[in-house]
Amino acid sequence: MNTNKITQAIGTIAILGMSVPALAADQSGWYLGGSGGQAHATIAEQEIIADLLASGYQTLDFSTDRKDFGYKLFVGYQFNPNFAIESGYFDLGSFEYVATTNPPGTKTGSLTFSGWNLDLVGTMPLTERAALIGRFGVHEGKTNTQFVGTGAVNVLNPSHRNTGFDFKAGVGYQYQISDAWTFRIEAERFRMDDAVGNNGDIDLFSMGIIYRFGTNRKAPIVVAPPPPAPTPAPVPPVTATEQYCSALEIQFEIGQESIERVNREHLLVLATFMSTYPETKATIEGHTDNVGTHADNQILSEQRAQSVVDYLVREHRIAANRLTVVGHGETRPIADNSTVSGQQANRRINAIIDCANDMAGLSTLPARTTLAMALEFDSNSTAVDAKYHYQLENVAKYLHANPDLIVTLEGHTDNVNPATALEISQRRAQNVANYLVDNFHVDRSRLNVEGFGATRRDTYNITASHRQDNRRVNIILGYPK
Repeated sequence: MNTNKITQAIGTIAILGMSVPALAADQSGWYLGGSGGQAHATIAEQEIIADLLASGYQTLDFSTDRKDFGYKLFVGYQFNPNFAIESGYFDLGSFEYVATTNPPGTKTGSLTFSGWNLDLVGTMPLTERAALIGRFGVHEGKTNTQFVGTGAVNVLNPSHRNTGFDFKAGVGYQYQISDAWTFRIEAERFRMDDAVGNNGDIDLFSMGIIYRFGTNRKAPIVVAPPPPAPTPAPVPPVTATEQYCSALEIQFEIGQESIERVNREHLLVLATFMSTYPETKATIEGHTDNVGTHADNQILSEQRAQSVVDYLVREHRIAANRLTVVGHGETRPIADNSTVSGQQANRRINAIIDCANDMAGLSTLPARTTLAMALEFDSNSTAVDAKYHYQLENVAKYLHANPDLIVTLEGHTDNVNPATALEISQRRAQNVANYLVDNFHVDRSRLNVEGFGATRRDTYNITASHRQDNRRVNIILGYPK
């Protein structure tokens, strides 16, 4: 048996990704994978016919089975988003031919090929989730070749085995389904020795899946408002003044115009500033992502800006004539709308606020520090995953250390049945509250539970990962009921 020569160019693709910008998510660490598909070998028909003729046999018919199922199992380590190393076991199946001869008889040959490999893998990103891959490596291959003769054909040595090192190379495409799971398609070529003196190649065209370890770890997030702009040092004369300015940026959930608890502290800073300087005015600008029609996004951006104005007037007694509403719709994005994080960044409010001059030494009240945390749930599940035990213990410790604080637990769902969505979200929030009470002795009177069903999405429920992001309980500390 023999096969076509491999071109040296294939192996060079393995290092292309090393100089290309990395994917958005950090994928470093260990992973496991497996793939399977069709293996294909080229049978050296002319060489076999020539060998038979030299032994006194004329070949009347020559048939081959060049294809079989092949698979590989592997473990890898991702050093950075552009470079990894993989090692594993492969089995490329068996291949055979049957030659019918004169004098009457047949000669059947079969080959099996398996072994272990070690590859360098390079990645070249195409989008945030999709990438091309190239690999080059070595393998220890085990070849088993069997020959059977019938009729006039006599086989003196029917069995040949060989184990040796050789090289392999391949190219492919992969897509990151979620933080943990990656889908991969590949074409690989294995150089091999057929154990009877011929060198050749076997190609494997496969599809597979990869699981990455350590991608579900999430820690509590400390959310604090932007620090105020630095103020100039006071000037000694009494007539000297300092300039005080303020700015605001808050984000919205999908399709929402209401003010979330986590943003009320930011609005407190703005209200304190405007109350301290009654001559200042502010322009409140609303923005959206690009999902939906232009007209609907324009209306939604105006409604978001108006909700901020209404909140400042109602809760902080800021005069309405000091606040101007402007809606920009989707026309002023600050991030890429093709990504979930970019869409979320574009659903926002900006405030352009006058600067004020006053006597030296006057300052606005600082915002209170807040703590927020999000817990994710399996589909239709309300059980609190044990992996959040230590994070919830930290929340409990924070509450015990700050007895004046209370907690608001907000439950959410993805696009489940609307009739049960509200109930599921409320049960999720209530179960988190029970967990804090039962495991860490938090006073239940300090826990305020609310369910919002599927009305407040972080993402658009397009993929399994997006839906998981929407199945959550938000824990928000530092706000009165």
